[in-house]
Amino acid sequence: MDKSYLSNENFARLDEVIEEHKEKRGALMPVLHEAQKIFGCLSLEVQKKISEKMSVPLSEIYGVVTFYSQFTLEPKGKYTIGVCLGTACYVRGSQAIVDKVTELTGVAVGKTSSDGKFSLEATRCIGACGLAPVLTVNEEVYGRLTVEDIPGILAKY
Repeated sequence: MDKSYLSNENFARLDEVIEEHKEKRGALMPVLHEAQKIFGCLSLEVQKKISEKMSVPLSEIYGVVTFYSQFTLEPKGKYTIGVCLGTACYVRGSQAIVDKVTELTGVAVGKTSSDGKFSLEATRCIGACGLAPVLTVNEEVYGRLTVEDIPGILAKY
């Protein structure tokens, strides 16, 4: 995977964020959120830098990053595909949707394509049960899907 996101410029921006927050109580969460915005993920390299600059053990940072689902250890693709596997979607065939997306993109659930174009996530209920099964691409929602719909949707991206 391309690690160009680990640029000196991004680390300089992270230093500014840490300086702004490090004297505040509860600073770790805001710093992690900002770091993820800067880098696109919280890779081990990013976590080590935060650990050193904030004097917080790396194990504590890793524990926080892996506990909260909004944080990611790997960069996401330009297009994040989420397929709902909640009950309503699952009983209406969302697993077949996941399988078709994987077949067409070569991306397994929880992974990002080598070209950085697609990430695939299995999500839980997104609150669109009446449209089941549902797939999202970034913020775009597609509902009442069949396996046959997937090639046309992916072709847009």
